[in-house]
Amino acid sequence: MLPRKLSIKPRQSISVSQGQALKLGSQKYLKGASKRKEDDDSVEVGEGLDEWAQHKTLIKPLDQLELTEAELKEEFTRVLTANNPHAPQNIVRYSFKERTYKQISMVDQLAVHFSLEGHMLHKDSDEARRQRAKMGYVEETLPVEASVVEFEDIEEQLETTAESMEIDAVEPVEVIDVAAKGKKEQKLTNQFNFSERASQTYNNPSRDRGSQTKAPPRTTFSGSVNQWEIYDAYVKEIQLQEKAKEKQKPSTKKEETIRKKLVALEYQGDDLTRVSKSSKIVERMVNQNIFDDIAQDFKYFEDMSDEFRDQEGTLLPLWKFQHEKAKRLAVTAICWNPRYNDLFAVGHGSYDFLKQGQGMLLLYSMKNPSFPEFIFGTDSGIMCLDIHQEHPYILAVGFYDGNVAIYNLKKPSSHANYMSSSSAGKHTDPVWQNELVYTDIIHMTVEGTTTDKPEALRLHVIGCGTSFAFHKQKDYLFLVGTEEGKIHKCSKAYSSHFLETFNAHNMTVDAVRWNPFHLKIFVSCSSDWTVKIWDHTMSTPVFTFDLNAAVGDVAWAPYSSTVFAAVTTDGKVHVFDLSINKYEAICVQAVVAKKKTKPTHLEFNPIYPIIIIGDDRGQVTSLKLSPNLRKFPKEKKGQEVQRGPAYEIAKLDRLLNLVREPSSTETK
Repeated sequence: MLPRKLSIKPRQSISVSQGQALKLGSQKYLKGASKRKEDDDSVEVGEGLDEWAQHKTLIKPLDQLELTEAELKEEFTRVLTANNPHAPQNIVRYSFKERTYKQISMVDQLAVHFSLEGHMLHKDSDEARRQRAKMGYVEETLPVEASVVEFEDIEEQLETTAESMEIDAVEPVEVIDVAAKGKKEQKLTNQFNFSERASQTYNNPSRDRGSQTKAPPRTTFSGSVNQWEIYDAYVKEIQLQEKAKEKQKPSTKKEETIRKKLVALEYQGDDLTRVSKSSKIVERMVNQNIFDDIAQDFKYFEDMSDEFRDQEGTLLPLWKFQHEKAKRLAVTAICWNPRYNDLFAVGHGSYDFLKQGQGMLLLYSMKNPSFPEFIFGTDSGIMCLDIHQEHPYILAVGFYDGNVAIYNLKKPSSHANYMSSSSAGKHTDPVWQNELVYTDIIHMTVEGTTTDKPEALRLHVIGCGTSFAFHKQKDYLFLVGTEEGKIHKCSKAYSSHFLETFNAHNMTVDAVRWNPFHLKIFVSCSSDWTVKIWDHTMSTPVFTFDLNAAVGDVAWAPYSSTVFAAVTTDGKVHVFDLSINKYEAICVQAVVAKKKTKPTHLEFNPIYPIIIIGDDRGQVTSLKLSPNLRKFPKEKKGQEVQRGPAYEIAKLDRLLNLVREPSSTETK
């Protein structure tokens, strides 16, 4: 037996640690033990051969299945996967691209059963060295020669010694580290201040509670709505009601009489009036969806190409208004509502005096261009109309037969609320323009006619009045355009003669209008192809424009004293701005699609930059003015923008001073 402690002093200074020596000794010991076991096993196997050669009896359980040879040879393959059996398979997410819920195909199959975060460091790592240096522990190093151990020489010596002494196994040898003898190893302190503790708490039992309620009933419906579907639905409902009433036959005459009275009372109210407000709202919604592109142009579109047109402008077509029953009637009058800026009235009649018939009064809204808001049928053609300034629901209408009627939109009915008669001052000729209360101002007769009334109330003129305009401030002063081409300046204080007569045109004066800003200026147009601007204190026109076609109507713009527009029978509209060009229009554009269609009237909207134009086919077209047609003063740094009536009057006066003769500057 070798001693338990052995001091080895090789030729060179070698130092072997205690752990290395134990490892070498245990390896030799295991080799010897395994060798002896193999010898013992060989003897045991030889002796037990006869026991294994004996017959073995198979014992089968009573309930074992009897399988055939084919069934025994059948292979059952099972594929094992790494998928998590508890992972959900029905997760869905909403796809905004496809606008539907889609099932997720990739589900995380990783299942973590245990996870513990550690804070241990390897002693030879850089972090461990930094911590030892920080705590003041100095690591002792040995010389390179002493730290190298020739393990092969030690192993050979141990094997030689064991064989010479016939020892079955070599016990572990303790090798004394001579170099480290006498030195006390310094114990490392706990760098992480770790202390292991455990505690157990009471876990509350889990409870599952569930409740089930009755789901509310659901119905899915969809459909499209337009004007014809709404109309067909009402017609179908009325037909069903009539069929139901026909089935209920009365048994006696008394019941028949009662039934007729009830039916009459029921249809007097009209079933459609019950849902008239709701149907109008739905109709407007449908129309705004249909004409959405036009509504966007009306509100936002501005023609940027005006910057390159050298101060010329254009008109953008918007909505077209037309009623089925008014296609064969001409537009004889147009008037915007003074309060509701999207509402305007249209009078229909005929300018062919040999083909006179019925007329119509229609009120349209830009919110519903497909159908009128109000419809009134008349026995005679309408020649003029006007809306009350303070009561915008009252309309005055003049007819071809000489009557004047009043319509109240708050109390709509199939006929006028008030109508003039022969005893109440009915005219004997067409009413071209009117007021709400009639007053005998001037009687215009043809020379050579007789009359029963006093001669002081008669003015002998050739032709009849065709246009009429009251002064904006002087309510006693008004202008009358005649069929012979003259314009009379009249006063209600003098009914026997005119204040002044202007030899304005060679043909019928179709329209005459006062300037909304300058109190002395008015404009007139005629079938002699001309438009003239007048100062009522002068006998000659200030400006004259030849449009190469008969002029049907002329109107001043409500936003500028120098802008006006006129329509001609060749289907064009002419827009003038005297502050830009005093000689010709800055916009000439065709506004009708058919060549035979003739524009008859136009009107500026008081708020929005649009105009409406009526023609002899009963259609009204709305157009938007481009920026060049509605220019405003430019803003200058440090100066306020001059706007308002005073600025507009001064702007027009500067133009008039350029063309007035020095002798005519004095007012009459």
